[in-house]
Amino acid sequence: MKRYFILLLAFGIFFPGFAQEDAKPQEFQFITLKEIPVTSVKNQSSSGTCWSFSGLGLIEAELLRQGKGEHDLSEMFVVHKNYTEKAQKYVRMNGTIHFAGGGSFADVLDCIRDYGIVPETIQPGLNYGETVHRHGELDQLLKAYMAVIVKNPNKKLSTAWYRGCTGIVDAYLGECPQSFTYNGKQYTPQTYAQSLGIEVEDYVSLTSFTHHPFYTAFPVEIPDNWRWADSYNLPINELMQVIDHSVDKGYTVAWATDVSEKGFNRKGIAVVPDVNATEGPGSDQAHWLGLSQADREALATNLTSPVPEKKITQEMRQEAFDNYETTDDHGMLIYGTAQDQNGSKYYLVKNSWGTASPYKGVWYASVPFVEYKTISIVVHKDAIPKDIRKKLGL
Repeated sequence: MKRYFILLLAFGIFFPGFAQEDAKPQEFQFITLKEIPVTSVKNQSSSGTCWSFSGLGLIEAELLRQGKGEHDLSEMFVVHKNYTEKAQKYVRMNGTIHFAGGGSFADVLDCIRDYGIVPETIQPGLNYGETVHRHGELDQLLKAYMAVIVKNPNKKLSTAWYRGCTGIVDAYLGECPQSFTYNGKQYTPQTYAQSLGIEVEDYVSLTSFTHHPFYTAFPVEIPDNWRWADSYNLPINELMQVIDHSVDKGYTVAWATDVSEKGFNRKGIAVVPDVNATEGPGSDQAHWLGLSQADREALATNLTSPVPEKKITQEMRQEAFDNYETTDDHGMLIYGTAQDQNGSKYYLVKNSWGTASPYKGVWYASVPFVEYKTISIVVHKDAIPKDIRKKLGL
């Protein structure tokens, strides 16, 4: 028996394939470290309105943080007001600004400041025979309409063009109410916003690029920033400090990012795989290192387990932005932190694509992904560390 055991051991040493199967990578396993209360995951469906969902998601989370209860605010009220405002600027700019359904967090904050807000039940924005948001027809119709207006075929703008534009938006998203009754009380959009105590001036937009001086404010040059709203510019390490400090102190972060990156998948994962990695700890990394570079690139869009990630620098961020590799694709809400089975840190991200995903509408974004692909963030000013606020003059 002993001799038989020694023979088996020898086979195990010299022919490991007979002793055990090749190590397989372990699927992502996450432990939540910090989770801030947020409202439920919504679904923007087939519309380019993530900025409204995530911007209002920030405000709804702030109301929870302030002990004001759970509120469901109308994304389409905000979209309506911004589409009609954007149309006016589009005409003034002779059709040279971006005119589409996209927007920025400033669009949400400025809307609340200038027009107020209404509950979701007052203006759900589904006046066109659908039960979910489908803006393909609305977007194309408005674009075609505005193309005619800026051509100015009468050689003088009529007094009807703006009413026509507003009428199209009204037909699809519903007329914005002048007043309404909610929970037995009468409001206007302005008085409803006042009743919630939303202080728009308390929220600050931050970014991190080297083509403008740090600690100054500038309008990030992306098509959807049609308002030319300013963001304060920080080095990336300080921008990450703001995010971490915010989450640690119980503040959520509105996050504008690029989801066209290979490492962002529909399974709830956002990472920056290093296809050139030569070393890495753990069986997951070992499996990755055993693949060819071509196989790594092929798998990067469909990762199911941790892999080595790139180390991000300020220069890498800038190069990706300058070369259109980082584009303003999507807005979401950071509301906590987690770690995977290897101890790597991730951010909990509330998306607006419904709950038909592995983590029920939540994404896990790695630190390298957030470092690399963040366009801008919006946070409450009190969530910014005091030394950074001082540098910004806030």
